[in-house]
Amino acid sequence: MLQFHRSLPALAGVLMLAACGEPAAETGAETAADEAGVFTILLGGTAIGAMEVETLADGYDVHFEYSNNGRGPTLDEAIRLAADGTPVSWTIEGAETFGNQVDESYALDGGEARWRDATGEGSAEIDAPTLYAPQNGSPYFLAVAARALMADDDGVMPVLPGGELRLTEMQDVTLATEQAMREATVYALSGTSYDPTYFIMDGAAFLGLITPRFAVLAEGFESEGPRLRELAADLGAARYADIAERVAHDYAGPVRVTNVRVFDPETQSLGEPASVVFEDGAIVAVEAADAAGDGETVIDGDGGTLVPGLFEMHGHLGESGALLNIAAGVTSVRDMGNDNEVLAALIERIESGEMVGPRVFRSGFIEGRSEFNSNNGRVVESEEEAVAAVHAYADEGFERIKIYNSMNPDWIPAVIDAADERGLYVMGHVPAFTNADAMIAAGYDEMTHINQVMLGWVLEDGEDTRTLLRLTALKRLPDLDLESEAVQSTLDAMVENDVAIDPTFAIHEALLLSRNGELSPGAVDYVDHLPVDAQRQARSAWADIASPEDDAAYRGAFDQINETLRMMRERGIRLVPGTDLGGSFAYHRELELYQTIGMTAPEILAWATLGMAEHLDAADELGSIEPGKRADFFLVPGDPTADLKAIKTIRMVVADGRVVFPEEVYPEFGIRPFAEAPAVTAAE
Repeated sequence: MLQFHRSLPALAGVLMLAACGEPAAETGAETAADEAGVFTILLGGTAIGAMEVETLADGYDVHFEYSNNGRGPTLDEAIRLAADGTPVSWTIEGAETFGNQVDESYALDGGEARWRDATGEGSAEIDAPTLYAPQNGSPYFLAVAARALMADDDGVMPVLPGGELRLTEMQDVTLATEQAMREATVYALSGTSYDPTYFIMDGAAFLGLITPRFAVLAEGFESEGPRLRELAADLGAARYADIAERVAHDYAGPVRVTNVRVFDPETQSLGEPASVVFEDGAIVAVEAADAAGDGETVIDGDGGTLVPGLFEMHGHLGESGALLNIAAGVTSVRDMGNDNEVLAALIERIESGEMVGPRVFRSGFIEGRSEFNSNNGRVVESEEEAVAAVHAYADEGFERIKIYNSMNPDWIPAVIDAADERGLYVMGHVPAFTNADAMIAAGYDEMTHINQVMLGWVLEDGEDTRTLLRLTALKRLPDLDLESEAVQSTLDAMVENDVAIDPTFAIHEALLLSRNGELSPGAVDYVDHLPVDAQRQARSAWADIASPEDDAAYRGAFDQINETLRMMRERGIRLVPGTDLGGSFAYHRELELYQTIGMTAPEILAWATLGMAEHLDAADELGSIEPGKRADFFLVPGDPTADLKAIKTIRMVVADGRVVFPEEVYPEFGIRPFAEAPAVTAAE
C-alpha cells in the first residue's frame, strides 16, 4: 500500500497529477455529477473521521481528518487544475499523526514544476504528462491520479521525484445503498511504495479507498465496509500468494547448507565450519562442513554465518510485513494487537503455505471505550466486559493479553486476576490517570514502551495520556533526575516483581530524533534501497519541532531513555526487543541500538533468538540451530558476532523449512536487494 501516516492507517504518501499546462479561467474539475462530497473514514467497523471534498470550477478543496487512539492527521488540501485536468497548483496544510506540521506546495509554471515538502524543495522541467508524488495529502489524490491514468494510453506515467505510477484494473463490483445500486470497478495504483493501493471508481466518480482494516468510503456506502475490507484482504492475499509461488522454495527431500559457521546462542559464539541438514521443516543434523548425503539439495553457504531466526516482539502484523520480516530474518513475531479476524485469516494463509510469513504469537488486545480509544481487538465498557474479554481470549487459544490506554485503572486488578486464573501472561500500556508503579503492583508481567514507564516520573495528576501528551510530555525528561527516589522506586519494583519491559527503542529514536530534511539515523544503512515514498518518510520529522528548545528537549529525552535502559539492564530487568514499526529493517536497527547501552553483538544475537524463544516458552522448538528444532535460520556473508551490521545483508532465510532468497523478494516491493542469493545444486 501507499505510505500511511506513520504506524497508523491513513495515507501520508500522496500522488498528484502534474503535466505541462496553463491555468484556465474555466476548467472541468473532471468528476462525476453523482460523486459524494463527504467520505467516511472507517477503522474496522468504526467511523473515526471524514474526508470532505468540494468541487470547484477549477479544482478541489479537501479537508481530511480523523482521530484514532487519541491522535490522527488534520489536513487541508487545495488542488487547482488546468483545462486538461492536470494540476497547476496544489497546497497542503495541517499536521501529521504525531504532530509534525505540514506545509507543502506544488506549482507548475510554463514547463517548470516546483514543489516543497518536509524533506526540502525540488524542481523539474516537464515536457510531457508526468505524475508527481507529494509527501502528504488526502486519499482524494487517488481520484485525480486515476482520471489522468484512465485517459492515458497504457495507464502508466513517470512520477516525480522518481519512478512511475501504474493503474491496474482489478475487478468489477456492485455496491448497494438504501437508495440505489452502483456498478463500480476496483483499481490498484502502484509504483512509489511497497504495495499497491486498492480503490473504487464508478467511471470518473471516486467511491473510496479500501484496505483490510481501513477504508474511506463515500457517504451512504458505510454498510459495505466489511465486504470491501474483505475484498481488499482477498486482493492482497492473491498478490502475496502469487509472490509466494515465485519466491518460496519448498525443496523435496533433505536440504544441506554447506560451508557455514553456526551461531550458538548458548555460548554466544560461532562454531567450527559445518553443514546443516533440514527436512520437512525440521533440522535433522549439524555435521562437518564437507559432509554429504544422498538425494540432497545443496546450498553453498560460502563461508558465511547461520543465525537462528529472530523474534520481533512488538508487531502489528499485516500482509506486506509478513514477507518483509521473513526477508529480514525475522521468523517469529509477537503480535501486540490487531483486528482479530484479519490476523486469524493471515495466520491461516501463512500456515497453509499460501503466503510466506513468520510464525505468530498472538496477544489479546483489550481497550476501554472512550473518545480516545484505539479500535483494535476488544473494546470494553465495564469491568465485567473486561474480565469477559480475558476469558474469551483464553477460550480462543491466546496465551497473553495486552491492556491499553483507555482502560479504567480500577478494572485492572480484576482483569489480572482473570488472566492469572486462565494462565495468561499480562502486558500493556499504563492506562490514563495512573502510573507504572500501580500497574506493577496490580500484577503486570511486562510493560510495553519505555515512555509508558517514564511518563509516571514527569506527569502531573490528572494529565491525560490518551492524547499526544504521552509523546509530547517526553520533552520534560531532560530535567528528570534519574537517581531520584521516584525513578529508583519503580526500578526496584520491576526487579522485585520480575516485570519485563518492551522498550520499543527504535520507535523512540524515530519519534525524538527525526527531523525534516534530515535522514533519520535509524535508516542510514538501507534508505537508498527503498522506494521513493519510504525514502522521503525517512527524511521527515514525526513530532512538531517548533523551536530550537523543542529540538534540544527531544534530543535530551532520547539521551534519558538511553540511560534509563542502561540502568534497567544493569539492574537485571528483562528487556524485550520489539519495534512497533513493522519489524524488518527497523528490527535490525532495534537490535543495533542496544549496543549503546552496553550490550555486545553476541549478547544481542543470543537475546533476540534463544532468549526470546525462552520468553515465549517456545525454546523446545525455536531459538537455536540444533537437531530436532524447527528449521528457522538465516545466512549472512559476514560475522555478526564481530559486527552486528552483518545481519543487514541476508543472502537466504529458512522459515519452518521454506527457503527464501531476499534477492528475489525485495524487487516485489520496489526495494533494491542487499546481497546475492547463494548457489543451489538440485538433488540428483
